[in-house]
Amino acid sequence: MADENMLFATEEQQAAYNKQQDVEEVVTRKYLTFRTDNLLFGIEAEIVMEIITNYAATYVPMVPSYVKGIINLRGQIIPLLDMRQRLNIEPIDTDCIIVIDVDDVRIGILVDAVSQIIDIPIDSILPVPQHNAQKYVSGMCNIPDNSGTMLVLDCPLLLAN
Repeated sequence: MADENMLFATEEQQAAYNKQQDVEEVVTRKYLTFRTDNLLFGIEAEIVMEIITNYAATYVPMVPSYVKGIINLRGQIIPLLDMRQRLNIEPIDTDCIIVIDVDDVRIGILVDAVSQIIDIPIDSILPVPQHNAQKYVSGMCNIPDNSGTMLVLDCPLLLAN
């Protein structure tokens, strides 16, 4: 109902109009989804700096096995983590890198494939069950188009240790 028509509306119509205006909007957050070993993960899109491919990593000695080395990205030295090895999954050759910024620390995450950016209602993200072995996952939710379950990657925890 247009605002100018509210002058001629009955009290019931005005109440219905006001109630409709008070309906809460669903709060969503954008997530970049990617696949690693047929698992669908999501990272908050606001921490994603860029997605790159075909970058050669420089080997760095005396680092954990999941650190594949470093890359020089336009003069910035960025450590490269292999998501598969971080999750104790057999590594494969892949060249898809998601560069993220977590608390002013930039890192590259080597993943199998990047999927899409999607809007997820915040209240649809559920905590991970206590017995779940996915220690780098902070939550999970169903994708709105019913294409599966997304695991929310806990990026600060991924960098810990």
